[in-house]
Amino acid sequence: MEISIRTKQLKAIFSYDKKIDVEDRPLEIRPYHFTQYVGVKEIEQFQQLLPATGFCSTPDNSIQENKSFSYSIFTPKGARKLDQAILLLHGLNERNWDKYLTWAEYLSLATGKAVILFPIAFHMNRTPNNWYNPRALMPWVAKRKQEVEHLNNSTFVNVALSYRLSDTPLRFYISGKESLFNLWQLFTEIKTGQHPLFKKDTSINIFAYSIGAFLSQILMIANPDRLLDDSKLFMFCGGSIFSQMDGSARDIMDYEAYRKVKNYFLNNFLVRNEHHNLLPVLYQEDFMEKAFKAMIRPNVMQEYREKFFEKVQNRVRIITLKKDTVMPTIGAIEALGPKSAKTILEELDFPYEYSHQNPFPTNTGASPESLYTSFESIFNRVANFL
Repeated sequence: MEISIRTKQLKAIFSYDKKIDVEDRPLEIRPYHFTQYVGVKEIEQFQQLLPATGFCSTPDNSIQENKSFSYSIFTPKGARKLDQAILLLHGLNERNWDKYLTWAEYLSLATGKAVILFPIAFHMNRTPNNWYNPRALMPWVAKRKQEVEHLNNSTFVNVALSYRLSDTPLRFYISGKESLFNLWQLFTEIKTGQHPLFKKDTSINIFAYSIGAFLSQILMIANPDRLLDDSKLFMFCGGSIFSQMDGSARDIMDYEAYRKVKNYFLNNFLVRNEHHNLLPVLYQEDFMEKAFKAMIRPNVMQEYREKFFEKVQNRVRIITLKKDTVMPTIGAIEALGPKSAKTILEELDFPYEYSHQNPFPTNTGASPESLYTSFESIFNRVANFL
C-alpha cells in the first residue's frame, strides 16, 4: 500500500453525513451523532469563566458545533451489533481526519474491530468553519505578529488555537475536561447497550496519538464509573508528562501561546491562589482534576502516578520516536517512572526524515516502500496488542 495514494482515496470518500462502503475493502464508514449531556452543568460552569476572545466573539458555551456533532466509525462491512471497539484519539489542533484514515482502516482490518474516530473538544468538526479558513485567518496572523514581537511561527494553521490559549491558558484544561466528560458519556452509551452499533458490555480499547495520548492517560487514571477497568491503551508519539512536551510549532500553536500555557500549568495551576480560585471545584474533590495534575510535572503526585502505571503495565504500551521533539521519550519515562517504563515503553526510529506531526511523510524523498514498512511495523504492534 502506498500511504499517500490510499490517504487520497479514503479522503475522497470520507463523509460525516452518510454511510460509506469502502469498495476495495470489507469495511464501511458509518456516521453517528453525539450530543453531550454528561457533565453539561459543570462544563457550562467552567466555560462561563472564559472571556470571549477578539478572534472569536462567541463565548465557548455558545459554540453549538462543539456541543452536538457527528463522528465516524470504521466497521466490518454489514456488521449489525459488535462487541469490540477501538477508540482512536487524535492530536492537538487537528482540523481533519486525513492522516488517520489509513490508521483506522488498517486497525479495523487487522483486528476485525470497529474503530471510532472521536473528536476532542473544539477540534475537527467541533468548531465554526472560519477557524480553519485561510482567507478568514490571514488578517489575524498579521495582527498576531504585530502584537507579539519576534514571533516567527504564527501561521493560519495555528493562529486560532494560539489566540484562544494565549488569552486564557485555562482553556486547555477546561476543553480537556469537556473531552473527558464526552468520553465518559461515549463509554457509558456503548457499555450499557445504548449505542446502536454495539452490544452491552462491549470491550473498548484505546489507540491514542500525541495530545490524545495525554488525554487517554488522564482518562485511564480517573477511570469514571470504573468503565476502563479492562481497557487497553496503546500510545504512539505520546505518553509524555506535560512538563516535557513542546507544543510550539507552525501547525500546533505559536511560541508565545505555548510559553503562556506551559508557565500557567507548571506554576499557577498547581497552587491555590487567585488563579486557582477561578476553578469551581478544587482537585481534592474532583477525581478528573486530580488525574490531570498527576500528569503535569514528574515530582507532583509522583507516587500516585507511578503506582497507577505499575498496576496497569500489562494493559498499556507506548511507542515513542527518537527524533520526536514534541512528545520526547524522556517525557514518557518521567510519566511512567523507570520501573514501568521497562515494560510499557519502546523507542523506535525511522530511516528517513520525519517529525512528530508527520511520522510517515510523503514529501521528504522517502520511498513509499520505506514509509509503508515503518507504518506496518507500528500498526502491527498496535493491532496485536489491542
